[in-house]
Amino acid sequence: MTSVEVTGRPVKFAVTVFPGSNCDHDAEHVIGTVLGQPVRSLWHSERTLHGADVVIVPGGFAHGDYLRTGAIARFSPVMKAVQAHAKAGKPVIGICNGFQILCEVGLLPGVLMRNLSLKFICEFLHVRVERTDTPFTSLCHPGQLIRMPIAHGEGRYTAHASTVAGLERRGQVVFRYCDARGEATPESNPNGSMNSIAGICNEARNVVGLMPHPERASEEFLTSADGRVMFESVVASLTR
Repeated sequence: MTSVEVTGRPVKFAVTVFPGSNCDHDAEHVIGTVLGQPVRSLWHSERTLHGADVVIVPGGFAHGDYLRTGAIARFSPVMKAVQAHAKAGKPVIGICNGFQILCEVGLLPGVLMRNLSLKFICEFLHVRVERTDTPFTSLCHPGQLIRMPIAHGEGRYTAHASTVAGLERRGQVVFRYCDARGEATPESNPNGSMNSIAGICNEARNVVGLMPHPERASEEFLTSADGRVMFESVVASLTR
């Protein structure tokens, strides 16, 4: 069970599911079993979030990643509901393919391109928490290191130089790839992302996208439970 004491009503989570999603069950397990919060899967043809407080857009290969990652998923009916949820200031997190979808639908700026190596990368690594003023990092401390895995072939965060400069200036870079000492070095950047960016948020700070998988690092037997803090953070932010 979660280490966060919930004093109010349970926090309701929704996990979107597209043809080709493969991390939805992982996310549902963490929310329902590890955190003990109500969670509902939403097939891509759904047009309502059924009263969800938090939306998770999970990883995988939505619609086979045809055309480009997230390009077809953006037109799914459920994404209109997710957009409305986000524009109302409510928490949304996109993980891996979910991050790609949030960029495609315009909730986050930039795009995720092919890794510089042109290879699919699946490994544990470290990211550094740059911001603690989002619902998903509220229990973190600045500079905290989180060890969790990546699993992607198109995870290189790319945007116009002025867009990246704006993200940095406004404090929208939430996670940055780093080594075990917390240094953002070229060697610790697995995919060539600009400025070693692993995750960002929107200007309102309620929408977060990241390429690493916190749901795959939320229990000790998985070799790291560091990622659980992101889900605990959003529960805490909504029940304080």
